[in-house]
Amino acid sequence: MIVRTFDELENTERHVRAASGTWESKRIVLARERVGFSLHETVLYAGTETSMWYAHHVEAVVCTAGEAELTDHETGRTYTILPGTMYLLDGHERHTLEVKRDFRCLCVFNPPVTGREDHDENGVYPLLTEPESEPGQA
Repeated sequence: MIVRTFDELENTERHVRAASGTWESKRIVLARERVGFSLHETVLYAGTETSMWYAHHVEAVVCTAGEAELTDHETGRTYTILPGTMYLLDGHERHTLEVKRDFRCLCVFNPPVTGREDHDENGVYPLLTEPESEPGQA
C-alpha cells in the first residue's frame, strides 16, 4: 500500500514545473509504481494558454477548482470547464486550455508517465518508460 500527501511532494522530484511556466504538477502515482496509470494534481495558471496533444497517452481530467475554456482542435468545439467537470481525451485530441482562474485538476494518464515529461513544441509528452525492475525489487 502507498499513502502520500500533496504536501510531502512539494519541491521534490515529483513536483514538476513546466518549462513554459504555464503549469505545475505533483506526480502522485508514476510509472515506477507499476499500476498501469499515473495520477497527478496539476495547476494551470490564470491568464495562460497551453496547447497539448497526447499522441501517446489517454488522459482523464477532473477540475477541482478554477475555470478554463477547453478547445477541441479536432472539432473546433469549446467547453467551459468548472469544478466538478471531467473531460476525457480518449481520441488523442489536440486541445488548448485557456485559463480564466487558476485551474486545479486531477489527471490520470494511461500509459503512465514517468514524471520526467514536459510538452514538446507540438504539445506532446514523449513516450518514456521505466526500466524493468529486477526480480524481488519494486
